[in-house]
Amino acid sequence: MLKGKGQTPHPFVHEVTLTAAQRVQGTILGIVLFPIRITLATLFFLLMWPIARLRLAGLSEAERAEPVQGWRRWLFHHIILFLSRAVFFAVGFLWIKVKGRQAGLKEAPVLAVAPHSGFLDMLVLCATGLPIVVSRSENSKLPVIGALLEFNQSVLVSRKDPESRKKCVSQICERVTSDGRWPQMLMFPEGTTTNGRALIKFKPGAFLAGVPVQPVLLHYPSDPDTVRWTWKGLSWLGALWHTTSQIYTSVTVEFLPVYTPSQQEKENPDLYAENVQKLMAKALGVPATDYVMEGRFPVKKLGNLSLPLEPPAQETLKLLHKHGFTNARVETVMNDMIDSCHSGQSTTVTADHLTSLLGLTDRTTAVKICSLYSKDDTVDMRQVCLSVSAVSGFRSLESLIHTAFTWYDTDQDGLLSADDLSNLMGALVGIPQYAVEDMYSALTSRGRPTEASLQDLLRTHPVYRKVLTEYLHSSGLADGNHNGIPNGKANSNNNGIYNGYEATGRKSD
Repeated sequence: MLKGKGQTPHPFVHEVTLTAAQRVQGTILGIVLFPIRITLATLFFLLMWPIARLRLAGLSEAERAEPVQGWRRWLFHHIILFLSRAVFFAVGFLWIKVKGRQAGLKEAPVLAVAPHSGFLDMLVLCATGLPIVVSRSENSKLPVIGALLEFNQSVLVSRKDPESRKKCVSQICERVTSDGRWPQMLMFPEGTTTNGRALIKFKPGAFLAGVPVQPVLLHYPSDPDTVRWTWKGLSWLGALWHTTSQIYTSVTVEFLPVYTPSQQEKENPDLYAENVQKLMAKALGVPATDYVMEGRFPVKKLGNLSLPLEPPAQETLKLLHKHGFTNARVETVMNDMIDSCHSGQSTTVTADHLTSLLGLTDRTTAVKICSLYSKDDTVDMRQVCLSVSAVSGFRSLESLIHTAFTWYDTDQDGLLSADDLSNLMGALVGIPQYAVEDMYSALTSRGRPTEASLQDLLRTHPVYRKVLTEYLHSSGLADGNHNGIPNGKANSNNNGIYNGYEATGRKSD
């Protein structure tokens, strides 16, 4: 993936580049060390299972809802702490270097850890004394993991259940404001794993109660950097293989001074989270970004809009070009698809139908295109043709917005509802838009939500104009050339590149 000069690094891609000598060394050591280390780690891991269950054995549900005290706490806590450290020692973390001082429970009820790089980050629990964590409720059903979450008295949340999320927030606030009755809580405010080259937007969970937090930095200075497991690149198994194939892996846990929120930050958890993110990013020497992982897509937030860092339209163009399509042929196909959608036929097509529409010689490319836009082998043609045409400049954006308005004005009254706007913008940028309240409010503040109002909003609004100038092909509405195509020809250099990333999906060397 290309990263232009001055551009923020892509935080969701991590590849391990090895020299020839490192590959030979890794293969030899891996053949010897991988089976030994995994066997030892598994043994220690399994030993924790029954011990973890013993901690709450015989307690009622009401007693389990209270913090464990007395002999159950000190006896089992130290055994699990020792075995946890043994697991990571076996994997290759022979030393855990600690910088700074961990704050006491009453100084900072919450430890905020970043960057979050992968499952091996859980070693921070050993360095911090096994504080309480927040985990997906589905993990409680996993062997060993479920027992350890029970032992930890973790806060469990189902991301699909709004009531569960509300209960999770309530439990977090109750525990961190308990004046020391509950142990410290450790959270990864990024909410997902990254490559550590930028901090993504912090989720507000760790900051909702408005209590002091202690920022904790995780450093992996080893070369090669094998620990990180992200959205794209090294797999979890690859991370485990490469890590256990090293003689040892270095890690430093750095405790920063406690951050005490101002009154304004207490009243605004998002501001509190943003300021702590900036502080931690500065300490790490990396950018603080507003990138997030939303569903299956890494995105940049623009108001309430979500703009993908790797637009499906760019990847679609890449696949078609790889299949031998010229820009002229892609333009013809997109125009044919738009005409087909206008015909009144169903716009949702299968991979087989898409293969025929695109004139492909094999179904594989069509399946890949479908996967960029949906979770199965079907796709809405409107999303494909609008998003591809928008980033490539085959049609003017004025023309595309007119087409999109016609399609997504569901009751054909010349006015957009909030749902209509959500669907329209989702089709233009290529991914679903779940929150367009701010944009719809900005639209209706200009009068009735007509096509003309939408065109005006995208041309002149200081935030949503960036959809054109930073994301979509901007030569049409942005500079007054309403043909949208320089010199009347299709733009072959894909001027719709967003934030310095091309459709190649790889960083340049």
